[in-house]
Amino acid sequence: MIKRGFLTTEERQGLLARVRRPSGMHGPARGAHAMLLLDDGLSVPEVARLMYLDDDTVYQWHRLWTEGGAARLSEFGWKGSSPRLSSEQEAALVAVLTARLFTTTAEVIALVEERFAVGYSRSGMIKLLTRLGFEYRKPKALPRLPSVEVQEAFVAAYETLLNGLQAKDQVVFGDAVHPEYQTRPAHGWIMKGDPVAVSRTAGRQRLNLHGALNLETGACHMVETEVVNAETTIALLSRLLTAYPEAGTIHVILDNARYHHAKIVGEWLKTDGKRLNLIFLPPYAPNLNAIERLWAVLHKAITHNKFYHSFNDFAKAVQTFFRDTLPNEWDRIRDVVSDTFHIINRENFRVLT
Repeated sequence: MIKRGFLTTEERQGLLARVRRPSGMHGPARGAHAMLLLDDGLSVPEVARLMYLDDDTVYQWHRLWTEGGAARLSEFGWKGSSPRLSSEQEAALVAVLTARLFTTTAEVIALVEERFAVGYSRSGMIKLLTRLGFEYRKPKALPRLPSVEVQEAFVAAYETLLNGLQAKDQVVFGDAVHPEYQTRPAHGWIMKGDPVAVSRTAGRQRLNLHGALNLETGACHMVETEVVNAETTIALLSRLLTAYPEAGTIHVILDNARYHHAKIVGEWLKTDGKRLNLIFLPPYAPNLNAIERLWAVLHKAITHNKFYHSFNDFAKAVQTFFRDTLPNEWDRIRDVVSDTFHIINRENFRVLT
């Protein structure tokens, strides 16, 4: 009996390179081998595992076989390690990929085969795209934004505010957040071949929180409610007055949600909220609201790859985050949740249309 594991790491890598290296004679034979295994009833993943291939290559070979049998399979383009596209073809490919966003490697493989009659495996195409300077990532979600000048003016006014604070004045950033009782699968390092999954929740319930964050202390003052509106705005502002009884002025930086501008809020400020100074962000500028970064930390901690058996368990996890995690780990969290604002210039992006 031959024991497994008799190859050294170097020997194994060398043999794998030989197996995966296409050639004019070897390549069609491997394609034929794959068709036989599929005909024997093996699945594509099983064939790919046995032949040290990726699934896309097996699928591509099968497609070629269905199109024209052995002759078509032999036309796959079995060459050595030299580039299969000419420099002119590569330049044309770059132009197409720059003009249009292709979301899968298979789409690019099909494009190259259609335009240049050259076949690539998935791994081969990934190597080509990497060499041409491409990487697989999402485009940035670009919100509606005020001009760079407006953003810079707000940051300058904010710095002036901080420099002119009296000894006991306070500055907080306010906003509403609505954590949903939904598991959010998120990227992580997983052993190749390990079929990791996370259970999905069944409901669509959510919490409605109205909060204000003090960057100096990490204190987050919250109001939980059925709906966020002018009344919850007043409730939140009242909590700030209670939390900072000795503050001369409490500066509250808010977005332009309608309930923040409500008439009853303005009337309440004239009577009970005289120590409060509401400062409104430029429209469509979440990048200038520090508490938005806290909401991102909350979602990562509570919903990413996390499953809760009930909405009540989910609500308790959110409460624990604000009651325990935030104050206990504020020294770490404040590195992410800060007032180092990023000015976003649309002209720095190639915006898809």
